[in-house]
Amino acid sequence: MTSTLRTDVLRIEGAGDPVGTLPILHGIPSRVADGVGIDAEMRRNLAYGAPHSLLPYTRQDGYDRTRTERDLPTVVLENDVLTATFLPGYGGRLWSLVHRPSGRELLHRNPILQPANLALRDAWPAGGVEWNLGTTGHWPLTCEPLHAVRASAPDGTPVLRMFAYERLRGLILRMDTWLPAGSPVLFVHVAVHNPSTEEAPVYWWSNIAVPQAADVRVLAPADHAFHCDYVSELRRVPFPAVTGGERSRDHNRDHSYPGRAGAAADYFLDLPAGERRWIAALDGTGAGLVQTSTERLRGRKLFCWGTGTGGRHWQEWLSGPGSAYLEIQAGLARTQLEHLPMPAGATWSWVEAYGMLETDPSAVHGPWEQARSAAADALDLLVPAEGLERALALAGQFGEPQEVLAQGDGWAALEIEAGSFAPSPLLPFGVPGAQQQPWRHLLATGTLPISDPPAAPVTGARWRALLEEGANDWHALYHLGLVRLADGEPDAARRAWQRSLAERRSPWALRALAFLAATPDEAADLMAEAHRLRPDLRELTTEVLDALLRADRAKDALAAIRALPAAARGHGRIRLAEAEAAHALGDHDHVRRLLAEGIRVDNMREGEVSLDTLWLAVHPDRPVPPHYDFRMSQG
Repeated sequence: MTSTLRTDVLRIEGAGDPVGTLPILHGIPSRVADGVGIDAEMRRNLAYGAPHSLLPYTRQDGYDRTRTERDLPTVVLENDVLTATFLPGYGGRLWSLVHRPSGRELLHRNPILQPANLALRDAWPAGGVEWNLGTTGHWPLTCEPLHAVRASAPDGTPVLRMFAYERLRGLILRMDTWLPAGSPVLFVHVAVHNPSTEEAPVYWWSNIAVPQAADVRVLAPADHAFHCDYVSELRRVPFPAVTGGERSRDHNRDHSYPGRAGAAADYFLDLPAGERRWIAALDGTGAGLVQTSTERLRGRKLFCWGTGTGGRHWQEWLSGPGSAYLEIQAGLARTQLEHLPMPAGATWSWVEAYGMLETDPSAVHGPWEQARSAAADALDLLVPAEGLERALALAGQFGEPQEVLAQGDGWAALEIEAGSFAPSPLLPFGVPGAQQQPWRHLLATGTLPISDPPAAPVTGARWRALLEEGANDWHALYHLGLVRLADGEPDAARRAWQRSLAERRSPWALRALAFLAATPDEAADLMAEAHRLRPDLRELTTEVLDALLRADRAKDALAAIRALPAAARGHGRIRLAEAEAAHALGDHDHVRRLLAEGIRVDNMREGEVSLDTLWLAVHPDRPVPPHYDFRMSQG
């Protein structure tokens, strides 16, 4: 069978596409780590590159858990060994990788499409292979469409090219994937380009979800790992038998079997220099997925949810019952808490390969050194390291697009018009769309049209210069504050928003000023006024309730909730805020009644413990029910 590329449709039970309008004003804090084994290079990378804010992105929290049958466009690559299915509309995610001779699905192919609050912008679905570019966390485009085109290799092998402009860092991403005839592995060539004249902090991790079972062992060429359990400090530990500081029940356990772990944990495997870069998850038969890459993709990671009540609940929350999974991952740095400096004008590229690895199960499940050696030998037979280097060289010969398969957003096309970077025939970014029209008008006339709600945000030196020169109305001044905040200038941002409010009291500038408020009380006052101007905007309602509770104004929070329509009061976040306000006022009967009726927070955050904490506060003698238990650190 020759290699083929085709479009298709995935029919799946799924929630609606996540939506949101409010800009994300907060950033990510710089990391400081002095734990055991943290060297000078890692300390530098941990402290470097944390963004001042996540602008220009907006939140994506407008989803629920009501699912209907959906048809999602897919692109499929296939040869006689593998069938690879991609979702261009969800960040180009590799949704499925089937080993055709055995019929085995190598990835965690989620039976549902259910967003949950794990990504930088909130919404994130579990499953498959997610590509992450930008900053620590699941990337901003995980629920956004990528551009996709058909290209070809010199020998005619079809190539799926997906590409995007990542706006937070101003980076251009290109991914070429192909399946040569007879190849036992899928090749993925990744190229990240910094078109700026300034250095850019860079982060990349390929997050690979695979089925979890008690007999699945994760193997990699490492004897140590940097361990994070969401409670203690990052530290370098022996692997797979982790010792020193572990909870007693996990002490000396073989952590290469994540299906037996009590609690959620990250293990960033410390691959020594000179070792081939790979990671595999192999079951009791000695078979499973392997991922390998060229040298630039240095890091490898194992993540597990754990078998505690909270971990099991998270698995069901994301994938439904009976769909446990773990993640093996690969990244540019040694941990996901680091950023690397990418020089101006630079392009970094590498090749990854994915396929089914099979070897002697007695070796795989024997002593660690024997197990990883057996997997390494099998990998060398499946795809030698030289084969990856040849694939990397070959990717430079792939031609121009022959057919458009999927259309991404118009932000790259806008930046090309603005002169931020030059167009390339290899990456046809199309034309700006409706969201970009206000900014095209600014480019053409020097004036940003007024709109309410405001235009979608932009950031960058070109847009700031235009706004600094011509911002005179409330709308342009609001955006001037956003670009100043993105540049790490909060005082200058505050002045712009104060000028905006002098022109017109808008909920948008009030919310932005609340973010910079000196005290919780000042923030609550500003948010309360914003809410009075837009009481119908649920995103804003949940934020004002959070602000009131942080300011210890529980009575005001309850008054705001009682003024809402009944339908709005039923929203999970608002019911949770009502329960927290009642608890703050000592009305435990009110809290118990709400918990008994049910509080379902559709966008429960990863690591959030609000529901279980609330339950234990009013039911100290009763265990947390599974549907309220999201604790990741409980074994």
